Amino acid sequence: QVQLVESGGGLVQPGGSLRLSCAASGFSLNTHAVGWFRQAPGKEREGVACHSNSDDSSIYATAVKGRFNISRDSAKRTIYLQMNNLKPEDTAVYYCAADKVNYCSDFDLQYGMDYLGGGTMVTVSS
Repeated sequence: QVQLVESGGGLVQPGGSLRLSCAASGFSLNTHAVGWFRQAPGKEREGVACHSNSDDSSIYATAVKGRFNISRDSAKRTIYLQMNNLKPEDTAVYYCAADKVNYCSDFDLQYGMDYLGGGTMVTVSS
């Protein structure tokens, strides 16, 4: 079955960087769209970024555009989220996600994808 396991979370100072990783199994990264979501304390889960393998395109939430970058390494079966210039409001549990189709859109960021990992905590604080 599909499994997504995140790692790389932790405590980082404002302005710092962090790279999250997600080990994927049970499906081919070449034929599924992937993404990242987050949920801050007391808030609803929100979409952060997604990547379509069909046309190698990415979509980002306005709050992270220009600071975060989603990528994948199909050979390593791993999805990444590079986060730069982190802000306290980026503090959240970050979840890796995958879709049954090979294309994602703003709809997916808003309503979610088909599979979700267990999450990794990112805390941005001085």
